[in-house]
Amino acid sequence: MKSLFLYFFLFISAFCFSQQTEEFRQVKNYYNQHRSMLNTEFKKKFDAEPNNIIKASIKQDFLFFMKKMDSIENTALVGALLKVRNTEDLSNLNLEKKLNSSTDQSEIFPFTDKTADYPGGINALRQEVANLFYSDAVFSETNPVKTNVAFVVEKNGKISNVKAEGDNFTFNRQAEIALYSLSGKFSPAVINGDPVRYRFKLPLTLNIE
Repeated sequence: MKSLFLYFFLFISAFCFSQQTEEFRQVKNYYNQHRSMLNTEFKKKFDAEPNNIIKASIKQDFLFFMKKMDSIENTALVGALLKVRNTEDLSNLNLEKKLNSSTDQSEIFPFTDKTADYPGGINALRQEVANLFYSDAVFSETNPVKTNVAFVVEKNGKISNVKAEGDNFTFNRQAEIALYSLSGKFSPAVINGDPVRYRFKLPLTLNIE
């Protein structure tokens, strides 16, 4: 069994770009609909079968199909991650051009009056990331596996520029997908009553048992 432990630290960033989590929502909604359809069909078959041995076989088939569905969905999410990364890289280039002509856009704030908060607080954020994390796609000969994830909370509370830096590429990729797949929106950080861009730094550790 693989268990994910999350440790949260905060720091500020002056750079921020548009969030692309809609790509991930679309993928998840699509596969959740298919899971619901499979669940309905297997339940009908299971309930109609009087033989307990065959019932057990139907249950095993159901679990197998769901596991395959998870793997197929993850492949689609990796595709969404690549698309989002390319979109944000283009945005980075455009912003760099603007920063060269407007220095006030690059101001970095060392403190905020109010930090960015996730609905339900840090514990809710930690739990959702753990629930979204697809550990079956992490391959490692070392244990535990670690990475550091940074992401920007925009002025509108959305996130962008999720970047994981660790020794294990598969762990980094799954961490980035989990962050982009968050369902909620942050309340933004504030200075003098105005929302500002804010960066979270999120170290992650995966224990493989």
